[in-house]
Amino acid sequence: MHECRCEVLRKPWELSFLAEAREVAGLRRVMRLHLATWGLPNVIEAAQLCVTELVSNVVRHVGSGTPATLAVSMRGPAVRIEIRDPDTRALPTLVSTQVDDEEGRGMALVDATAERWGVVLNGDSKITWCELATGLDSARGHIKDVRVSKAEAVLAICSASPERWEVFGQMGVREAQRDAVILMADLLHWMRAHGCDPDEALDRAQVLFEAEAYSEDVSLQA
Repeated sequence: MHECRCEVLRKPWELSFLAEAREVAGLRRVMRLHLATWGLPNVIEAAQLCVTELVSNVVRHVGSGTPATLAVSMRGPAVRIEIRDPDTRALPTLVSTQVDDEEGRGMALVDATAERWGVVLNGDSKITWCELATGLDSARGHIKDVRVSKAEAVLAICSASPERWEVFGQMGVREAQRDAVILMADLLHWMRAHGCDPDEALDRAQVLFEAEAYSEDVSLQA
């Protein structure tokens, strides 16, 4: 099994907001940005759906304008999403619904999307949470992709600080990013030294990357 030699630090974060229908789009954008930064594009759609349904549940059953908090963290290899609100009486309930039902589908969608979900009652608030599978081996690992593993192996060889790659987990992403940029510059020098056009190579690499990324997004949505 491949071990991630460059761990991804995913710090917990939270955001206070008013539970209103118009806030949902902004919360979905925040989720997309943070999960992209965490290197988890495969979880974005599911996370956005869960946030939409959990917030809508607060709006519908607790009240529009209720002060609430969105908190996101890693629980082992899973992404944990929490919505905190001040009402300990209106508890989310999983009910049986039909396909064409407009009411009561929120928690059914969360239940179908998340690995698990639940509610934590505190003295003056409740937390409705769900956890999403990521496919990671650990909270700081990266997605399984032969191209990512190959690039990491090349970086380990070409790194300006190769000794840091000898021990699992000692190479930070920022340091590795610096080495990756240096490696890309070296490859462009190689292109020029062999009579190739570096700009054309960059353009072709960008097109290839975007095409593969698009294909992956489509397959995840299928």
